[in-house]
Amino acid sequence: MSVVALVPAAGRGERLGAAAPKALVPVHGEPLLVHAVRGLLAAGSVRHVVVAAPPDHLDAVAALLTPLGAAVHVVAGGPDRTESVRRALEAALSFAPDAHVALVHDAARAFTPASVVRSVVDAVLAGAPAVIPVLPVTDTIKRVDAAGHVVGTPDRSRLRAVQTPQGFTVDLLRRAHAAAEGAATDDAGLVERLGQTVATVPGHPLAMKITTPFDLAVAEAVLAAAGTGQEET
Repeated sequence: MSVVALVPAAGRGERLGAAAPKALVPVHGEPLLVHAVRGLLAAGSVRHVVVAAPPDHLDAVAALLTPLGAAVHVVAGGPDRTESVRRALEAALSFAPDAHVALVHDAARAFTPASVVRSVVDAVLAGAPAVIPVLPVTDTIKRVDAAGHVVGTPDRSRLRAVQTPQGFTVDLLRRAHAAAEGAATDDAGLVERLGQTVATVPGHPLAMKITTPFDLAVAEAVLAAAGTGQEET
């Protein structure tokens, strides 16, 4: 059963404070997007990768990704993440109409190990219609009201930090987006609204999301110390 990966990468990334779109910001010598796509392909199970890029950077993105091969495609992203995923899925199914599994991966999680990608794919192929990689929450979390006053402390043993790629059967992802009202930051959340169960697999610290200049500095330091951009096993 074929697997396609969708990478919504049309965001501007204002919190990163970069002049270029976030996906094009270099880390360890290459743009985040290149690291992310290479990691998906390194898993060995992804047949096509479709990147939804900023419409005014299509040529630049295509040029960056050309060395990664013909399995990588670039389309114009939408005004928000949800629309970018829809467009990428439509394009992916034109390349692989028999696709059974669709992964949705954030370019900002550029260093997700290939082993995590494989775990997600394997879980969907084993029968789970929706799968997300997660890590236990180690910080104490507080609920606050509109005034910033603490109103509760959730039991962190039941909480998980969610990473990507998130994996779905193609049919379920299409139904979830067809039913979506407005933009969403999490495709698993759209699936939850349909009443579907979302399974989990272990995530990885290297799948950290790069959102701020501090995250960028941490990623540079970690990768420099490790001497590698990604785990390939």
